[in-house]
Amino acid sequence: QAFPGGRDLVVDDEEMVTRVLKRILSKEHDVVITVEAKEALALCERGERFDLILCDLMMPIMTGMELHAEISSVAPEQAEKMIFVTGGAFTEQARRFLADPPKEHIEKPFDSVNLRAIVQRHLR
Repeated sequence: QAFPGGRDLVVDDEEMVTRVLKRILSKEHDVVITVEAKEALALCERGERFDLILCDLMMPIMTGMELHAEISSVAPEQAEKMIFVTGGAFTEQARRFLADPPKEHIEKPFDSVNLRAIVQRHLR
């Protein structure tokens, strides 16, 4: 079945967040979820392609920033499709990362209307 919104990858170490994002997006999108940044990287390394990657910025083991750097080297076109989900607890490094060059990000807690609008804007 074709999904009008395309295929999305959701990466967040909080399983509840991945489930909420999947529930919000799955009506129009084929949504793949993982709680491991390394698993998301492995998918991209294997050649899996996504129209959008929603990624938590601050995760243990591998942060969203580190995942972005890794994906940039193996599949640069996929790195451009990343939108970061933040809890608002910014480190100076995270602030700089999001600002230069500017990267789309969504603050938690997010509402489904705002999330869908950002996703649609990003897919155009």
